[in-house]
Amino acid sequence: MAPYLTILALFTTISAASAATGYKNHTVGGTAGWFFNSTTNTSATNYSSWASTQTFNLGDYLIFNTNSNQSVILTYNKTAYLNCTPDDSDNDTSIYSSLPDGFSKPLTISVPLTIVGLNYFFSDYSEGVQCQRGLAFQIQVQRGIGLPPSLNQPPPPAYIEPPGPNSAESPSVTVPETPNSGAFANRADVCVVIYGLGVALVLLKSQYW
Repeated sequence: MAPYLTILALFTTISAASAATGYKNHTVGGTAGWFFNSTTNTSATNYSSWASTQTFNLGDYLIFNTNSNQSVILTYNKTAYLNCTPDDSDNDTSIYSSLPDGFSKPLTISVPLTIVGLNYFFSDYSEGVQCQRGLAFQIQVQRGIGLPPSLNQPPPPAYIEPPGPNSAESPSVTVPETPNSGAFANRADVCVVIYGLGVALVLLKSQYW
């Protein structure tokens, strides 16, 4: 019995380790999708209950199978979530869907999980009624194995304004020294000395002759 329990424990450990080495796609609402019935003013399922059955990690994706009658809002701002109202100017809020031409156009929206902690999702259509009537949920995102390289890009460098035309300076130019430039300089110095001695001798000769 003991060996069996040991093997079972080892298998459980290996399975848990394997599960932690990859990323998952979570289909929001399962087969119910991300929908709202405007006639009955009810959501297709209980999304909070669905979320409670999942484990979310950085690098996972939420897949929203929906249509153009709903929106998908991700926010880290609890106030925006509770008010069912996104703020376009809020850096903590992202709107992942837009209204295409016509209603009921099928949409599949993939949202990556990139921030550890509470992530809030809702639909703000019908002036927030969809969110208020159940088309909303929150999740707790764990670190897991961290973000994959595709989602972990460094921020772009800060913009530096180029100098104006009045501040332009000619670039400095460095002339490399040739291998024999030192020898050439020495020879030039010798030639100058010899020439100077010759001139001095001519002057002396002219004084005594």
